[in-house]
Amino acid sequence: MPHTELEFCQGSWVGRSVTISAIALGILLLLGLSISANSGDVRSGSGATAEPRQHVLDGVWMERRETITFAPTDPPMQSWAAERYRTAKPGYGPHATAASQDPVLNCLPPGVPRILLMPFPMQIAQLPNEVLMIFEYDHFIREIYTDGRPHPKDLDPTWMGDSIGKWDGDALVVDTVGFNDKTWLDMVGHPHSDALHLTERIRRVDRATLTDDLTIADPKAFTKPWTGQQAFELKPSWHLGEYICEDNMADPK
Repeated sequence: MPHTELEFCQGSWVGRSVTISAIALGILLLLGLSISANSGDVRSGSGATAEPRQHVLDGVWMERRETITFAPTDPPMQSWAAERYRTAKPGYGPHATAASQDPVLNCLPPGVPRILLMPFPMQIAQLPNEVLMIFEYDHFIREIYTDGRPHPKDLDPTWMGDSIGKWDGDALVVDTVGFNDKTWLDMVGHPHSDALHLTERIRRVDRATLTDDLTIADPKAFTKPWTGQQAFELKPSWHLGEYICEDNMADPK
C-alpha cells in the first residue's frame, strides 16, 4: 500500500530527527571531553582520574614552600654586586631591618623573577598564542608569547621584561630579557643589571604540582649563571582577590 504524503513526511522527519540527535550527541560528547581535558581532569572508563595533559598549565597556583631567595648559597657575584648585596637592607630574612631599602616595600614593582617569591597566588591562563600569568599581587600580568616571534631588537627596559616561550616536551621554556635594573632578584637583596637574562622551564609534574626551574645569567652582576627552583600547588577552589600595595602600606602616623 503506497504511503501518503503525510506519512512520507513524518517518516522523513523521524529519520532526520534521529540523525540530528546523533550528531548533537556526538558534539556534546566531544565538547565534554575537550572541557574535561582542558580542566586537567581526564577520566578513564573506570571512573578513575587520570593524570592531566602535561601542556595544560591553567589554574590558580600558590607557592608550595615559602622562600625568600632562589639559591641556597650566595651566587658568584661581581665585586660591585657583592658590595651592593653586602650593604643592602632587606625587610626579610636573617638580616631584616626596619629601615629596609627593599623596593617592594616602597610599592615599586617586584619584577621577574622576584614576583614568583611573593606570598600571593597567581593564575595561569593559556591562549592560542600566549600564556598569561596573572598575579594577585597588584594584579601584575606577565605575557609569555608562544607564537614563534623573536624578542624585539629595540627593547625598552621594563620591570617585567619581554618573555617568549616554546614547548620542549612537557616543559614550557621561557626566555626573558629587556629588564631595567631597579629590582632585586629576591627578598634578601641580590642585585642585577640591565643585562639580566632569565631562562625558565615550567612543568606540571602532576595534577597538583607546578615547578619552575630558573637559570639566572647576568655577566655584569655575576661571574657565571646560577640556578634555582620554585614549586607551586594547584588551588582549584581559589580565585584571585584584590591586593593593592598602597592600600596595605603601614600608616606613617
